[in-house]
Amino acid sequence: MNNNFIICIMGPTASGKTDLSISLAKRIPSEIISVDSALIYKGMDLGTAKPTLDERCGIPHHLIDIVDPKESYSAANFRSDALKLIKEIHAKGKIPILVGGTMLYFNALIGGISNLPESTREMREHLNERLKNEGVEALHRELAGFDPRSAQRINATDPQRILRAIEVYLLSGKTMTELTEQNKQKPLEIKSYQFALMPKDREMLRARIAQRFKHMVEQGLIDEVRGLMNRGDLNEELPSIRCVGYRQCWSYLKGEMDYDEMIYRGTVATAQLAKRQMTWIRGWKFPLQILELDDPQNLMKILNAIEPN
Repeated sequence: MNNNFIICIMGPTASGKTDLSISLAKRIPSEIISVDSALIYKGMDLGTAKPTLDERCGIPHHLIDIVDPKESYSAANFRSDALKLIKEIHAKGKIPILVGGTMLYFNALIGGISNLPESTREMREHLNERLKNEGVEALHRELAGFDPRSAQRINATDPQRILRAIEVYLLSGKTMTELTEQNKQKPLEIKSYQFALMPKDREMLRARIAQRFKHMVEQGLIDEVRGLMNRGDLNEELPSIRCVGYRQCWSYLKGEMDYDEMIYRGTVATAQLAKRQMTWIRGWKFPLQILELDDPQNLMKILNAIEPN
């Protein structure tokens, strides 16, 4: 088998990507690269559905537990790390399997990404203070004033991306729209086989999400979040604490909502995440094979697709 290609398995949260990727890795010489903006964080295991060492079945997994929750990690960081790992895995004669639901990361890797200025601690602290004092809507309006295309693309309730777009402008003097068009890196030149797990019945996925979130809480998610809170150096504006489930548990521990509301809001937030992931997939610009959730033939469909290699 010619191993000089990659396999991408994407899909909404709770769609079974991890199980499918491990089943595939057992059948071919391979290593797994996580494409998940939550699995990168150390000490955040239950709420991210991080596979345990036993669940990984001795198969090497990369880009898991690589960043402290107080640190930032961008799509550009992911692309750089993933390209390095792909090269290393190919050098071993193995196939990289990239699996996850962070579609922004997949898009950065496969389609290329603009060279944007690095975030600075001083600027981020300044903008976080403004967010706290002025609110996200005011900052979104400010963004619309100098970069209307980015403001139209970014949801008015997404402080992380709004702050990044403003930061890029303040650091470079150019809008994110300008820099994205001028400095785009080349798309991935390595052959890729791309698959997406998608539900025929959205209600089934919603039920799955509700059951999984409740199970996470029963397994100790609240204690995990309490441990993060007790560190004293984390806050609700950090990307790590804004991860679905963690944000709701954090609010619950602050007394801002009761237990039942926390369960409800955590489930709704996870379902909204799944909806955004599926929107990405439906608009995907690259060749993509859709796999139906729970189809017992999914593994064979992937193996048959890569068989000529």
